[in-house]
Formats: sequence, structure tokens, C-alpha cells
Amino acid sequence: MRALSIGQFVPADSFVHRLDPRVKIGAVACVTLGLFAVHRFEAFAVLAAMLAAAVAASKVPVRSVLRGIKAVSFILAITLAAHSLRWGGPPAGAVGAGPLWVDPAGAMTGAFFAVRIVLLVVGTSLLTLTTSPVALADGLERLMRPMSALGVPVGDVAMMLTIALRFIPTTAYEAEQIMLAQAARGARFDEGGPIKRARALVPVLVPLFVNLFRRADELAIAMEARCYVSGRRRTRMHELVMRPADWVVLGGWAVACLVLAVMM
Repeated sequence: MRALSIGQFVPADSFVHRLDPRVKIGAVACVTLGLFAVHRFEAFAVLAAMLAAAVAASKVPVRSVLRGIKAVSFILAITLAAHSLRWGGPPAGAVGAGPLWVDPAGAMTGAFFAVRIVLLVVGTSLLTLTTSPVALADGLERLMRPMSALGVPVGDVAMMLTIALRFIPTTAYEAEQIMLAQAARGARFDEGGPIKRARALVPVLVPLFVNLFRRADELAIAMEARCYVSGRRRTRMHELVMRPADWVVLGGWAVACLVLAVMM
């Protein structure tokens, strides 16, 4: 669980925490579109500076944000290796020895995609770290409300998305506890090659799914005890209202990402 940041919430009294959840969802959407629209490292530097300013304003510990990068480090390594390593005849400008070569152009391409993944993880992690599950569900439901005219149960969809997001750290926590319990009984998860380690994790899956189903059953009972009915529109103690600061932040992020997408 310590290696994950997506799905966890860090309460704090900051400007980012007080923003409307719809603004933060929209800002993350703008950053995502901007990351896939730009094609230069300079644009990534600008987006990284914007995200760094948001992290500083959120008062969230930097290590909590960087946990998400550690969780995807394996994907980053595969991305770099897949683009930079070449087998066989060396291409122009390649360096290496034997049949394995490193292509500088491919390495730059791999670094480009790796930086894109890192910034995407930081942006999405900051959303969940600064937004409570209830506020996130309310924001998603309000954003999807126009779809209710087409018969889409937006309330249920928003609730399912929020529960799925919150179960990410729960699943990691359950797996960690089971592995610690089995290690105390003599199981070893750090010996042998990748195939042997993968086989050692098989006994973890059965108790993991049993615990997750138990948690899901307890969650369903708790929701029924609080009179949750699918398809009914619920009232809220605090209704979401867009303030002038929310509109300024949302417009600023949208304009900045649009300018980057057009110029870079």
C-alpha cells in the first residue's frame, strides 16, 4: 500500500483541497489531453512546472505524489527498453557490444513516452490525494448528469467508479497483509527468477479474492443500512457551487494546455 498514491486521500487545509471537484477533474482532463497533443520536451517542462506548482499549493507531501511513479517504474523501464534496445545489426549512431545495441534516437523516443507517463501519473495522483471519495463521487455525478436524459444511471456509475478507485489501495493493503502472514509461516517471495516468483504469488490470490469479496459484502450491507437505493436521486449536506476562484483555475488550466497543444 505504501507504493500506491492513486485512490488515497490526504486531508489538508489548502487551496487545492478547497477547489470544486469538478474543477480538479477538468484540470486533469486538460493535462491529459495536453500530454497527448504535444510533441516536444519543452511542453513537458511547462506541464511539469504547472503540476509542481499544484503540488506545492496542495500541501501534500511530495513523497506521497512520487509513490505513484514508483508503482509504474516497471512500465517505465519496459518503455525505455522497448524503444532504445536493438538486436542484430547496429543502426547508425548506435552504441553497444555484441548483438545488443542502444539506439540514441529510440532512447529519446522512449524517454519522451516515459516522461508522458510520469506526468500523467502525477496529475491523476494529485486528483485523488486532494479530493475525498464523497466529493469525487459528487463531482463525477454532476459532470455526467446530462447523460441521464439518455437513460444512463449517472449516480450509480459515479458510485461504482469511486468505489473501484478506492479499492485500489484496499487491494494492495490486503495483498501486503497476506504476503506478510505467509512469509511469517515460511513462504518466500524474493527467491528465484521471475517465473518462480510469479508462481509463489499464486497462493496469495485465493485469500486475496476472499477478503475482497468479504469487504464488498460489508460495504453493501453498510450502504443498505444507510438507505442507499439504486436509481434514486440523493440529497447532499453540501451542494457543489462553482466559485469565481474555481472558474479562474479551470479557465487558466484549459487555456494553458490549449496554448501548449497549438504551439508545441
